Amino acid sequence: MSVGAAYTGAGAPAAQQSQDRAPAGAGAGAGAAAGSELLSLEAVSVRIAGREILHDVSFAIRAGEFTGLIGPNGAGKTTMLRAILGLQPPSAGTVLIDGSPRARRNNSIGYVPQKLVVDPDMPLRVRDVVALGLDGHRLGFSFPSRARRDLVNETLGAVGAAGYADARVGELSGGEQQRVLIAHALISQPRLLLLDEPLANLDIRSEQGIVSLLERLVSEHRIAVLISAHDMNPLLRAMDRIVYVAGGRAAVGSTAEVVRPDVLSRLYGHHVDVLRVHDRILVVAAPDDEDAGADEPPDRPRPVTGHSGSAVGDLR
Repeated sequence: MSVGAAYTGAGAPAAQQSQDRAPAGAGAGAGAAAGSELLSLEAVSVRIAGREILHDVSFAIRAGEFTGLIGPNGAGKTTMLRAILGLQPPSAGTVLIDGSPRARRNNSIGYVPQKLVVDPDMPLRVRDVVALGLDGHRLGFSFPSRARRDLVNETLGAVGAAGYADARVGELSGGEQQRVLIAHALISQPRLLLLDEPLANLDIRSEQGIVSLLERLVSEHRIAVLISAHDMNPLLRAMDRIVYVAGGRAAVGSTAEVVRPDVLSRLYGHHVDVLRVHDRILVVAAPDDEDAGADEPPDRPRPVTGHSGSAVGDLR
């Protein structure tokens, strides 16, 4: 394995954490000052219904770092986020927040789900959804106050959503809904923001807008970001570190250290190639001779399947 790239999983050498050095990426959080780890996964494994979803995953994130959690569907990305959130207990290993085992509810963490499913006719305004980030975990009603309204307006402004604060959530575009979900997570002032596939099903312009917003939150407010995605390309300029997951195992390091044929071949358990075209990356797997079909030459590469049948790192 390459120097500096941490590889964790079955049959892998003991992980040498990339957080022991300065972040290697050129993203918004590059050069973050060394300090205590905000989030740390130590040899985390997760079994569900007798099946191992994650195996021996270790990495850490500090304040002001932008980390991409990359991998195809079924790789274990959502399970990892659930373990960090305390919704899925690990079968082995430990999840630490600020050096301590996390509690079920932790205000240091904000979570952004992939999408918000709302009936377009439901009279739920954008500002109402954002305000739920303050007290949605409590029972009963909260009384309006000027301070509360000001905080909602300030948070909406921070994510570029002030212009549709009174619109119905169900009438928003996908990119606008993502900004609202980010505001909902930010209003409680978390130090770590977890995002589950926020770029899925967005057009290129909306993707770029969300990534730029997250970059700004990292650089200006020192928020740590862990964002899951099947396509790494929209995140390339932003990532300080990549956690690449396949088959429940993970390789950790900078993009240059991890997204290499030798590292990813070990991770996937068979040979893969990494192609770079016009500043974009495509990961493809060459089939074994015995697996090639009669109409398919043995040396013809095939995409490593990801979200919606596209290739991991799909070129667009």
